[in-house]
Amino acid sequence: MVQYQRLIIHHGRKDERFRVSAEEGGGLKRAKQKFLSLLFLSILSCCFILSPYLFGFSTLSFIDSFGRESESLTSYEPLTAPLCSDVSNGTICCDRTGLRSDICVMKGDVRTNSASSSLFLFTSSTKNNTKHEKIKPYTRKWETSVMDTVQELNLIITKDSNKSSSDPVCDVHHDVPAVFFSTGGYTGNVYHEFNDGIIPLFITSQRFNKKVVFVIVEYHDWWEMKYGDIVKQLSDYPLVDFNGDSRTHCFKEATVGLRIHDELTVNSTLMVNGNQTIVDFRNVLDRAYSPRIQSLIQEANETTTTVDVKKPKLVIMSRNGSSRAILNENLLVKLAEQTGFIVEVLRPDKRTEMAKIYRSMNTSDVMIGVHGAAMTHFLFLRPKTVFIQIVPLGTDWAAETYYGEPAKKLGLKYVGYKIKPEESSLYDEYGRDDPVIRDPDSLNDKGWEYTKKVYLQGQNVKLDLRRFRETLTRSYDFSIRRRFREEVPRLVAT
Repeated sequence: MVQYQRLIIHHGRKDERFRVSAEEGGGLKRAKQKFLSLLFLSILSCCFILSPYLFGFSTLSFIDSFGRESESLTSYEPLTAPLCSDVSNGTICCDRTGLRSDICVMKGDVRTNSASSSLFLFTSSTKNNTKHEKIKPYTRKWETSVMDTVQELNLIITKDSNKSSSDPVCDVHHDVPAVFFSTGGYTGNVYHEFNDGIIPLFITSQRFNKKVVFVIVEYHDWWEMKYGDIVKQLSDYPLVDFNGDSRTHCFKEATVGLRIHDELTVNSTLMVNGNQTIVDFRNVLDRAYSPRIQSLIQEANETTTTVDVKKPKLVIMSRNGSSRAILNENLLVKLAEQTGFIVEVLRPDKRTEMAKIYRSMNTSDVMIGVHGAAMTHFLFLRPKTVFIQIVPLGTDWAAETYYGEPAKKLGLKYVGYKIKPEESSLYDEYGRDDPVIRDPDSLNDKGWEYTKKVYLQGQNVKLDLRRFRETLTRSYDFSIRRRFREEVPRLVAT
């Protein structure tokens, strides 16, 4: 279950209500505001024109700096080089400025000791270094309830002169750095697996260019089986199970914890080496799953007939379980087929091979699904394809924040289909005048448990297919036009 947490104030509904109330002022007040706005813009324009001469800096650089400042409002790391990106030998540097995660970097003679949940840094330096740091290498540090379940690591500096026979002796020497992270917490939910783990791992490890060892705290066999193909694109070395491997592993450098930027995204301005974006992460997924997909295609050619590739393909991500299901899904399939789509209904579970899901999504033109963790699979869509997220009552903010905005950053054509009260199963249960139907914000304001119980666990959707037909038609037309634009250059080239 995605945990709804609002980390920055401009995401909150109170700010939205303030903007609405400001727009509902009287005519005279509005006229005064318009005049003052025009006056301010005139003065500001003059400042832009004269600024190079008056203040000695270029207008473009000023505008650029404003854009970066605005971008930082939705980020959780500084725009400059992150703290601890340059660490001197024999020291531990911890960056605890991020709202989402802590990062510690150890450089020198680093040795693991899983029995005591410790990393030792042996040094001959006489500097007054910090002797002991503690860190939980998971990316939801603001959420106390889950962080209480994450294993804590001790980072200890020890002088070489104080070595004793009880100190860990190297069993395995590594000539590349290490990145330590936890697969505990909410791991087991596909949204959290990508948002809290896989994407931050990409962000943190890119600067090593695959010359890095990943050491996993709270390791799970199934996690490596599920995401091993991706991990191999980020590291040339086998994973190390921190708790399961009692040997002392020795590194010259270790990063403990992962950097995270925002929901399901990569902020290029915060990358240490390079300007990678979420599109680059998706390219990693392409390389990871391509070999397995080729074998799946060969298997399919032996057992299935050829489909009509001229028609755009629509995938419905069907929810398993008793909540947020599309109650008239069969009718939706028929409507989509009548519109002109080839339709595939996906019902993935924890045992479904990721490469199979990736193949289905990667070859689709449109994806439809009800808000929930499975919407994370929009990452498998090709840029410029259509992602339709059905937004149940009470989930507007979460749907946009967790999936809508990230989908746009990936270059998808995002459509948020906000259902009407009559399309929710809650309408029959509570009646149109109940606050649950009439004012979902009032219930959400009571806290996560209310949102979870009523809107996430207690709600299904019955689409108004006459209303939804327009969304399907527009998506079909968009897909046909996109295909045409992609085909023309190919025909010209041949």
